[in-house]
Amino acid sequence: MQEVNNIKAERALLVALNLSAARSGTKNIGKEAVEEHLDELEELTNTAGAVTVAKITQEKSAADPAYFIGKGKAEEIAMFVDTNEIDIVIFDDDLSPVQLRNLERLIDRKILDRSGLILDIFASRAKTSEAKTQVELAQLQYMLPRLTRAWTHLSKQYGGIGTKGPGETQIETDRRIVRDRISKLKEKLAKIEQQRETQSKGREQSIRIALVGYTNAGKSTLFNLITNARAFAEDKLFATLDSTTRSFNLGKNEKLLLSDTVGFIRKLPSNLIASFRSTLSEVRNADIILHVIDLSNPYFEDHIQIVDQTLKDLDSGSKTQIKIFNKIDLVKDKSKIGYVRSKYENSVIISAAKGINVIKLNEILTNLISRVYSEENIDLALSDSRKVAKIYSMVDVISASYDENHIHIKYKANKENSNKIKKLVDDK
Repeated sequence: MQEVNNIKAERALLVALNLSAARSGTKNIGKEAVEEHLDELEELTNTAGAVTVAKITQEKSAADPAYFIGKGKAEEIAMFVDTNEIDIVIFDDDLSPVQLRNLERLIDRKILDRSGLILDIFASRAKTSEAKTQVELAQLQYMLPRLTRAWTHLSKQYGGIGTKGPGETQIETDRRIVRDRISKLKEKLAKIEQQRETQSKGREQSIRIALVGYTNAGKSTLFNLITNARAFAEDKLFATLDSTTRSFNLGKNEKLLLSDTVGFIRKLPSNLIASFRSTLSEVRNADIILHVIDLSNPYFEDHIQIVDQTLKDLDSGSKTQIKIFNKIDLVKDKSKIGYVRSKYENSVIISAAKGINVIKLNEILTNLISRVYSEENIDLALSDSRKVAKIYSMVDVISASYDENHIHIKYKANKENSNKIKKLVDDK
């Protein structure tokens, strides 16, 4: 007998709170922003495998502490889900444990907030051991304050002599299990981060470039085009979770390394950013950042601000950056092109999918590298073998020649490494 897996997609209702409209008194501005956020939430819902049946917005001056949207609106939703066979209600903002509990009791359906939805997508797309560990840690940190009596499945075996304190309830046992698991995952990720730091030391002599951008901006497609790699690329949110690094060149002697990273999104859970610290180390260690932007998206400038703010949160906001406006082939309003060229310096407009204007990107990157990285010459005594080895580990050595007493080294480096080498040479 052959079993047929015919799982019906969950029917979802999306809910958003319009605070900006009530505060500003300008409904059109607030409504437009909320609708765009709900459209993105629908994309996330589709990525997670559910089908959006309807969207509801509620205008309030502040979120209701008990029900987020207010009890009256929650009662309306309870009637709507019964009538329309809704399986899950998804909120565009994070819910407090109290709000989540009250909504579940009143609506009698599965309730999920934006962070919970993003974490679910990450969990389904995590393939490597590192990504799975990072997502599990973020999920448990998110779940810990939201635990209910339903969490007894977290341990296959617990209890017995010496394992319970006096009067410890089931929920306290579950919380202890989760905290223990969180500690183990943190230890595991700390070891992974140490391994990444060890690997990155071997790359110090290379120019490191990181691709960043809002999710689904086309980073992986551009990565494959530049490096001739076959990294997974898909027209969906969060197609890439693991960072991938490949070497490439621009027709010169520079040794370049390009890393593709996880996409950013508005309201990205803080636990997720913290858990992906080791993966995002490719951004923190980069010499140059290529910020990929989907120019065909009507809210591309909002996406720029969100990515720039995330880079600041990663202490990478001041790094040298090239803004790459992608998907020009999908832009219908060509006035955007002139607008972008006049407003954003050190930028280029391309189509990674069609290969349009990629040569121009190579030219900009080549010129930037020539400005940022200069060629230097130093002389060291042959007896200074330790210093010579250190220099080889830090920068790209172009040539080395010897005479009876000295080694003459010509290298290419950025200002930071050049200063380090000069200090190393001067140290006795």
